[in-house]
Amino acid sequence: MKIDEVKEKGSKYLFQNYGRIDLCFDHGEGMYLYDLDGRKYLDLVAGIAVNSIGYSHPKWVNAIQKKASELVHVSNLYQVKEQADAAEAIASITPKGLDHTLFVNSGAEANEGSMKVAVRYTGKRKILSALNSFHGRTAGALGATGQTKYQDTFQTLISDCFDYFDYDSCESVKSMVDKDTAAVIVEPIQGEGGVRTASAEFFKTVRDVCTDRGALMIVDEVQTGMGRTGRWLGIDNFNVVPDIISLAKALGGGVPVGAVVTTDEISSVMTPGTHGTTFGGTPLVCTAVSATIDVMKEEDLVQNSHDVGKYLKDRVSKIDSDEIVDVRGYGLMIGIEMRSKASDFQKYCRDNGILINVCHGNTVRLIPPLIMKTSDADIFVESLDRFLN
Repeated sequence: MKIDEVKEKGSKYLFQNYGRIDLCFDHGEGMYLYDLDGRKYLDLVAGIAVNSIGYSHPKWVNAIQKKASELVHVSNLYQVKEQADAAEAIASITPKGLDHTLFVNSGAEANEGSMKVAVRYTGKRKILSALNSFHGRTAGALGATGQTKYQDTFQTLISDCFDYFDYDSCESVKSMVDKDTAAVIVEPIQGEGGVRTASAEFFKTVRDVCTDRGALMIVDEVQTGMGRTGRWLGIDNFNVVPDIISLAKALGGGVPVGAVVTTDEISSVMTPGTHGTTFGGTPLVCTAVSATIDVMKEEDLVQNSHDVGKYLKDRVSKIDSDEIVDVRGYGLMIGIEMRSKASDFQKYCRDNGILINVCHGNTVRLIPPLIMKTSDADIFVESLDRFLN
């Protein structure tokens, strides 16, 4: 099938709610995607931070192929061995004490589940999140998303329990958390908000204020988790331990899965019937979770994220061009803010076999597979240098 046929069929049968680029991929291997005509592209988007162990990793493929032949789905009415194994694997990479997991199907669900846990545990009604944040597009997650462009026309679905503080402002957080606050939800890096970073002081303030005023600190690690920032969790860069962590994207290496991770005590309020999902934690996706974590450990991909990310960031920072406003981020989550040419550069890259993402106006967001090598980074940097100079 040719791309024009795909577009015609999609136009006829699909919702038109995505601004799709005229590319269609047939398969992927390692750092590369291959389109229907066989042209290969160095992928620095990774399915929006999902395919962190690259494409078609043999250990991951073998694990889910085997499980698919045995048991894809079974209800949560029963004990699920693969779920318990995957939860144990997650506990091995999260801070001590954060060792109880609820499996869901996406990042938005993980954030909504986290907020439900917080409200039930504290008995309070207010949720605070940051302006410019992004926590998902389902109703509750949309309410926590501090960007009106995502909320417009959907306001009737959003509860009045949400309020918004200024990201990276200690004073703003301190002034807004009160006796009615159930939780503060915050991203270690605002991904959809333009790869915006905050200080260690800010995260420590959020932690201290939540502790002092009886609120829970929820850290949205949907995009920053699983080694993306050069640590297992983005919040690990700031030596802060939250009460609840939400995970998704890279957690399953490409399959749809999310997770709420918290303590034994906090998780105990979610008794039978308080929350559930038909597809949350199936044997297939949990096998993918375990295989993904195994590969990341065996290949030391968290350290690779740190090392190659530092190399890439340093090289970009040395490019002499007034078009580059800022280079920021941690590990292999890097934002290159440009004055006006980010979209032009995205097209230039695509024409030259490189896939990048542009978010929040003029920020080039690099979120490649964590298997990236310095030689891959060189390909990107040389392309950026040629475009600018």
